[in-house]
Amino acid sequence: MKLTFTMKTTITIIAMSFLLLVAPFTGQAEASSKTAAISKTATSLIGVKYSYGGTTTKGFDCSGYVSYVFKQNDIHVSRTAASMHASGTTVNKANLETGDLVFFNTSGKGVSHVGIYIGDGKFSHASTSKGVRVDKLNDPHYWGSRYVGAKRITGVNSIASAK
Repeated sequence: MKLTFTMKTTITIIAMSFLLLVAPFTGQAEASSKTAAISKTATSLIGVKYSYGGTTTKGFDCSGYVSYVFKQNDIHVSRTAASMHASGTTVNKANLETGDLVFFNTSGKGVSHVGIYIGDGKFSHASTSKGVRVDKLNDPHYWGSRYVGAKRITGVNSIASAK
């Protein structure tokens, strides 16, 4: 009887220790799977045509595309690039993570374009000329000089709280 009690106590202590060791990492795994899902959704739409005001797979504008991708992953964001830029947490370009929103000034009048950072210095977006595509964030011919900043949206990755 005493041996059984000792074994139960030992097993309980080991199980509790394991939970204490693993618990801090469970949120990171959830965030990692969320960013992977966002990236997969974003890139699965490559080739969908551009449509001003578009919010469906029949055609997207830049913010309609971002809204659609995030909605498919149970995250709701504002509808326009400017309002998306006004929300979230500012992220330094050197600290970008998959799923962060990246913003550009393509009109000469502030934030006018948004995309989704997918890692490796690349972002996906709905381009007026070529539809949904992936480009290099630091493209010296266009995007690099128009980059305005980035935002991390709640519910997407490790800094943001999961929804």
